[in-house]
Amino acid sequence: MICIKAEIPEKLNEIDDELKAIYHSNDTICFYIFKSRNLRNEFIENTKTMNKTQREEIYKQYST
Repeated sequence: MICIKAEIPEKLNEIDDELKAIYHSNDTICFYIFKSRNLRNEFIENTKTMNKTQREEIYKQYST
């Protein structure tokens, strides 16, 4: 396990973990938040092989 110390906003901590998808690149950690566990799981499945930019474009469809 690798842990990176960071100040995480309390609002983010309050969101159920099953509604968050967390990805990282070499310089960024991204938290994607969903309205349901099913949407989160669908997003993860559909974006498995995508890079950050591609994943962000797909996320726009889920956040509307």
